[in-house]
Amino acid sequence: MTITGTPGRTEPKKPSEPAEPEAHGDRRSVPPSDPSRRNGAVLVGFTAVTNLADGVMRLALPLLAVRLTDSPALVTTASLALTLPWLLTALHIGVVVDRFDRRMLLWLAGAARLAAMGGLFAAAVTGHLTLGRLLAAGAVLGVADVLAATAGSALVPAAVGREHRPRVNAWMVGAETVGQEFAGPFVGGLLLAAGTGLALGAIGVTYAAAALLLVLLAGRFRPAAPAPGTPSVPVNTRIAEGFRLLWRDPVLRTLSLTAAALNAVWGAWLALMPLHAHQAMGLGPGEYGFLLSGLGIGGLVGAATVTWVNRLLGPRRAMLADLLGTCAMTALPALTTSLWAVAAGAFLGGMGGTLWAVNSRTLTQQKVPDALLGRYTAASRLLCYGALPIGTAAAGLLAELLGTRTVFAVISVLALTTVIPFLRRVKAADLAGTSAP
Repeated sequence: MTITGTPGRTEPKKPSEPAEPEAHGDRRSVPPSDPSRRNGAVLVGFTAVTNLADGVMRLALPLLAVRLTDSPALVTTASLALTLPWLLTALHIGVVVDRFDRRMLLWLAGAARLAAMGGLFAAAVTGHLTLGRLLAAGAVLGVADVLAATAGSALVPAAVGREHRPRVNAWMVGAETVGQEFAGPFVGGLLLAAGTGLALGAIGVTYAAAALLLVLLAGRFRPAAPAPGTPSVPVNTRIAEGFRLLWRDPVLRTLSLTAAALNAVWGAWLALMPLHAHQAMGLGPGEYGFLLSGLGIGGLVGAATVTWVNRLLGPRRAMLADLLGTCAMTALPALTTSLWAVAAGAFLGGMGGTLWAVNSRTLTQQKVPDALLGRYTAASRLLCYGALPIGTAAAGLLAELLGTRTVFAVISVLALTTVIPFLRRVKAADLAGTSAP
């Protein structure tokens, strides 16, 4: 589970000012017949179905690459093809999301996914599947994922009223966790065992079903058009506006930098844990699977209890719990080789990650203007997701020199250093309204 500080919404007079929900032209103001409940159900269903397909596909592509080559470097390019588009295309896609109908962009992403899966299916059933075709399809799927994730996040405030967003965000994060970490990999393994063509065809059908759900959304999802006579703005300038908003608002900046630091820690933990579990803890595959299941179970518990936790502790303390949970998750492998203790740390990290994601997502949907939503999302996720490979690479290099237990101790200290800046910059008043009523 990665941690993001997702996005939210109409050009503010000053970047640090939150938008007024009832301002002229704000498409998020809730009409008398509020469709939030139906739209929320549609978005949760869309998220669940899409992430199920994503979970199957992210398992299937690397395993198909293993069948086509014995080179470890070439096998890893299958995963790289899926993730590299975040670094190469995210900023420009953010500009697109702020200019065009966001539901149409989700349909466009769905069409690209269907084309990619259709090509792979045809190649597989005719015996012409090659590594080149696999990587090309992976790149298309990666770009479609960036477009869908950015447009989907930008669409939420227009589809769901403010009072319903905390609950909808919680269910969406839970659906992401189930699809990506549980159901997707499990179903993907069964489908691949039954046949490559069956697996690829099932992924395509699932993406098609997700696209059809969007027909049920009620509302308009195109950003407000510029006023007549407004001069055109260069793309690079529009990209810079998203970064400027992120950097000038102290709360948004702190959330994004904290999430980036935590993602670097998560990248390091995920990279080191397989080797550490085998060498230092002496775990077999079944025991290691049990350890990793702590992440997913924690994420599900977090999604199910975030409303209750917010009411009990307040959103600020709930987000602080993620920082402390990540510290525990990374410190325990340095302190003990007990499977149960390390799995408990993974549970705390997974639960805390969900608490952070839901509250951060809801907060930014309140603060970020609709006209900047796509660009802010792209800038924030570029920063957050870019930290994952950095943490992975740094952990590998340090482990060569210092050993895995020492690196776990180092990254636990890094996680701990996020606590003071978070407490100084993010106050309870900043998170007002992020709890479900």
